[in-house]
Amino acid sequence: MLKNFKSPKLVSFLLICLAWLPPMESQAQQAEQVDAVPFVVQLTRSDENYGHRRVFLQIDKVLDEIGEDKLAITVVAYEDGIKALLADNPKTSQLLTKLANRGVTFKACRISMRSWGLKDEQFPLEVEYVPSGAPEVVRLQMKGYKYWRP
Repeated sequence: MLKNFKSPKLVSFLLICLAWLPPMESQAQQAEQVDAVPFVVQLTRSDENYGHRRVFLQIDKVLDEIGEDKLAITVVAYEDGIKALLADNPKTSQLLTKLANRGVTFKACRISMRSWGLKDEQFPLEVEYVPSGAPEVVRLQMKGYKYWRP
């Protein structure tokens, strides 16, 4: 058997096989490759002084500091929070688009939309719709999402 190992053909074959193997990663590199942690953000009532814009700015800052690849954020808006998702909201519309481009998902509650007399056309394309907001927040938590209410 050892005689065959010294064969030039076998050595060449082994070297070719080794060249095709993916490079080994260090433990530090493997530790850095973490799946994105899912968070659900409840967006309901707003503080008169800061409003929903503050929430969007906080999400943006968190993505800057922690990294878009490490977080999967879903914003569920209902009650008064539904207004933050409107396409014509001057305080939040540009931030919503920016955050959506960074991977943030936005969901609007149909019950809140009906109670405020809002239609799908009043929301940007980035917004998804759910039958009701509070159960969606709970459902996402049951799927492993962490809860964050800025």
